[in-house]
Parts: sequence; structure tokens; C-alpha cells
Amino acid sequence: MKTLQCTDDKKGERVAIFPGSFDPFTCGHESIVRRALPLFDRFVIAIGVNSDKRSFMSMEQRKAWIEKVFKDDPNVEVIAYNGMTIEAAHAVGAQFIVRGVRLIQDFENEKHLAEVNRDLSGIETILLYTLPEYSHISSSIVRELYLYGQDVSSYLPKGADITLLPATNK
Repeated sequence: MKTLQCTDDKKGERVAIFPGSFDPFTCGHESIVRRALPLFDRFVIAIGVNSDKRSFMSMEQRKAWIEKVFKDDPNVEVIAYNGMTIEAAHAVGAQFIVRGVRLIQDFENEKHLAEVNRDLSGIETILLYTLPEYSHISSSIVRELYLYGQDVSSYLPKGADITLLPATNK
């Protein structure tokens, strides 16, 4: 039986990685980060490349967007990565992966990913349920509403720079 280590022997700090495409980063994502922050010494928001999706915002725009939201929090770092999440986790010294769960379907998928990630790397996944007021918000819905000219500001973090969103024809 494996014994879990809660700290990195080299630094003695608890490090978590929060991976996603964050295209765009919503108030639901922000809520997960803010609720998870007290559990860790260092929290890395990792923007991954999803080859199955066409990007709405550039990687640079997403990174700048998230950095602005957390500009006053020294424990939050934002990185971009390409490849497997566990490789990015190892690169930043993370012992934990944090994921948000909005719907029961998310839970099923996240459970399978957590098991595979633990088998491959020993890294544990912590699932946080989305607060009810954010459970209907997804990046996909925000993108679609925005592209149809709707005001999406209530779905985005207060510190987000809306000028980073792509221009629309509406």
C-alpha cells in the first residue's frame, strides 16, 4: 500500500496544479481556485493545449487574463503547457491536481482521469464541487453568448480584462 506524502521533500511545501483550457477563465474557475488556495502553499493554474478544441482566446491572452485576476496573490502562478497534465505537475513539483466538478457527468470523467493520473504518477486529484450559483456557467456557454453579442461580464471574474476577449462582428 502506498503512503501519501503531503509535502515535497525538497521544499516542504504543498503544491497543487489546476489544469484546464480556461478559454475563457470564468467566475466558476475563480471560485474553485479561491476555495482551494488555503489548502496549499503554492497553487499553479496550468493552461493546457486541447488539440480537440479550436481556441477562442490565444494562450497569451488567457495567461494575461488569469494573471490579472490573481495579481495580488503571491501563492498563485500561471503557466502554459503542452502535453500530459501529470508531466506539467511534475515540472512544477505538484503533489496534487485540483479539478472542479459542475455536473454528475463531470464527476464520472474526473474520477476516471484521477485514477489514471494516480496510477501513472502517484499524484492525487482533489475534486471540488462548483458552488450552486456557478454550476450553470461553462467556458463554452460564455463563448457562445459573447459571440452572439450578449453581455457576459456576470460570468467572468471581477478582475478580468474584458478587452482581452476577441472582437466580434455583433
